[in-house]
Amino acid sequence: MKVLVTGGAGFIGSHIVEALVDSQYEVVVVDNLVTGHLKNIPPHVRFYQQDVRGNIDDLFAKEEPDFVIHQAAQVSVSHSFIDPLYDCEENIIGTLNILQACVRHNVKKVVFASTAAVYGNPVYLPVDEAHPLQPISFYGLSKGHAEKCIHIFAETHHLDYSILRYANVYGPRQDARGEAGVIAVFIEKLIQGESPVMFGDGKQTRDFIFVKDVARANVAALTNGNREILNIGTGQEISILEIIEQLATITGKPILPVLRPGREGDIRSSVLQNDRAQLMLQWSPCHSLQKGLLETVHYYQQESLAGMRG
Repeated sequence: MKVLVTGGAGFIGSHIVEALVDSQYEVVVVDNLVTGHLKNIPPHVRFYQQDVRGNIDDLFAKEEPDFVIHQAAQVSVSHSFIDPLYDCEENIIGTLNILQACVRHNVKKVVFASTAAVYGNPVYLPVDEAHPLQPISFYGLSKGHAEKCIHIFAETHHLDYSILRYANVYGPRQDARGEAGVIAVFIEKLIQGESPVMFGDGKQTRDFIFVKDVARANVAALTNGNREILNIGTGQEISILEIIEQLATITGKPILPVLRPGREGDIRSSVLQNDRAQLMLQWSPCHSLQKGLLETVHYYQQESLAGMRG
């Protein structure tokens, strides 16, 4: 079985590619390399440098994928306020383009990367899949619209799908200067001997999930969870201050963050209920926060040493 991964050179996408290869799938990657990197792709995986907003029919006709895992997106909440039109193009138009190609070329199923940002400020915690959709950023809004496009394609063209709403994903290869995950930013600052910036009082909470657990969920969704919307998180609420404490313990260095006011579009507290994903995908996260942070810190330390040698 062949899987086309859009955004497969990026942070999450490249881990999905590795998980697919480990599961004996044939994998093809398409990525425009705006935020992705060629070094993230295994050497034997076929790669096409293309934008999902462009003409991708030739690619689909040539490769004839059985499945598509659609990861390509603009994923920064803060950037979505600066350029909401780009969010619309990448996250909605790009998704529509992929869906049309899937229908024309008889793709069996699409697995779509969505986000907890579609929920907005939670009305209740933990957030389940029935929670109202009230996004407070253009990023969350664009992902919510893309979900609706998938539903309509499913009804009108009988296209199968799984929509995975990610919590806060972290791990190796996250670009501290691009996707700006708080953990990646903190670790990079620590390695450089600088104080990380903390927005707000640090008591805001998130559901931090390790990228390899997210990758496993995507592989599971190829054969499970048909026509389902599923939260992909740990179900554990962790504050930014707790992250700082864990990183201080792992690195053996005290961390004194620089305090800044909270940012527009940031949610105070969020944690996802993952019971349905566990049931429908036969999946559960297997990395504790400590285990995930240890692996992530080690990765950035190795990257820093390689950069110094290079």
